[in-house]
Amino acid sequence: MAKIGVAVIGSGSWGKNHARVYNQLTNASLEAVVDAREDIARNVAKQYGVKWYTDLEKAFTNTNIEAVSICTPTVTHYDLAKQAIELGKHVLVEKPMTNTVDEAKDLIRLSKINGTKLTVGFVERFNSAIKEALKRTSDGEIGDVILAHTRRLSRRPSRIGDVGVIKDLAIHDIDIINQLFKDDVTVVFASAGSIAHSFEDYANIQIGYHGNKSAFVETNWLTPRKIRTLTITGTEGIITVEYITQQIIIENNERLYQPYLTPEEPLYNELNSFINSILTDTEPEVTGKDGLKALKICEAAISSAKKREHVSL
Repeated sequence: MAKIGVAVIGSGSWGKNHARVYNQLTNASLEAVVDAREDIARNVAKQYGVKWYTDLEKAFTNTNIEAVSICTPTVTHYDLAKQAIELGKHVLVEKPMTNTVDEAKDLIRLSKINGTKLTVGFVERFNSAIKEALKRTSDGEIGDVILAHTRRLSRRPSRIGDVGVIKDLAIHDIDIINQLFKDDVTVVFASAGSIAHSFEDYANIQIGYHGNKSAFVETNWLTPRKIRTLTITGTEGIITVEYITQQIIIENNERLYQPYLTPEEPLYNELNSFINSILTDTEPEVTGKDGLKALKICEAAISSAKKREHVSL
């Protein structure tokens, strides 16, 4: 079986998971890990018997590396992805895609010019419960979808990030809602604030779509335990999604039922899909345009919260 050689750039808590999964995939070969801290790079590389680097340019002299996962702080995403793409490497960049909308647009442009795959780490897209919910709404099981309400709440993160809770957490749900409605956003209104962080650590976001469809996204780093839910309301019923247990409940005027779903690791499915898109030369399931669209909405929400007024898109 053909395999794609991969390097993981950024070997922290999430990068370690990327390295673990790539090592498990039958269609990929983990070739190297890269981290600014030598001790982290060395330890992760030793675990999987691969090469380690602290210098990305040296890593890219390794001709076995055909694709990369970028799991570094957001402010570094653009420069690292740009460097990889211009060297002809396929790129999975963690969310948010870049720190600014203009940077995201440029990565899409560069990827097209260089003929490389570009995908964004929206791991919830590969959650079994989300995939089933999107399929059933697409099949019309609850009629026409008109409303969505998400809650993504957690305790204060141990790591200090370079983005707030909107770009770190809410962006996942924004991407899912974009897939649900498959339409353009018309307006965004948000309230947000900070209690224990330099960036916003709580936010409530209302998003309006064409056709009078709307979504409400609730997110914070203040809740004692993780909550990850999505409620989809249609003209003929509702679907409730529990991200963590990967289960859905469907309710209409006649009955309430819970389809049996087999939980799967979303990250495994995500990275497997990325590698397969390279091997088959097809568009990734999550595109750079998807990353750009979600980022635009996040930027609008942050702007709305600061101005205390709605932002039209």
